[in-house]
Amino acid sequence: MAQLHVELVAVEEKVWSGEAEMVVARTTEGELGVLPGHAPLLGQLAEPGQVRIKLPGGEQVSYEVAGGFLSVTGEGVTVLAESATPVSAAQSR
Repeated sequence: MAQLHVELVAVEEKVWSGEAEMVVARTTEGELGVLPGHAPLLGQLAEPGQVRIKLPGGEQVSYEVAGGFLSVTGEGVTVLAESATPVSAAQSR
């Protein structure tokens, strides 16, 4: 399956970077799922919100985010958040 390059960046540090099958984020316009080949867009993250990253092999990592933006380009997905805190597996479902 095709993959996306994903960067999750908080104000002072890169939080997560890698390849993913899908990214799901809640924006001010609603929940958005991004797969490889998605049209370019810029969305404002809802606050509070969660970003879920589905990894190859079926695992998922999730982060609670406060403020920021989601950018989708031909290069991949970049999430720029004011803060990003890991969510335990039980909370991300």
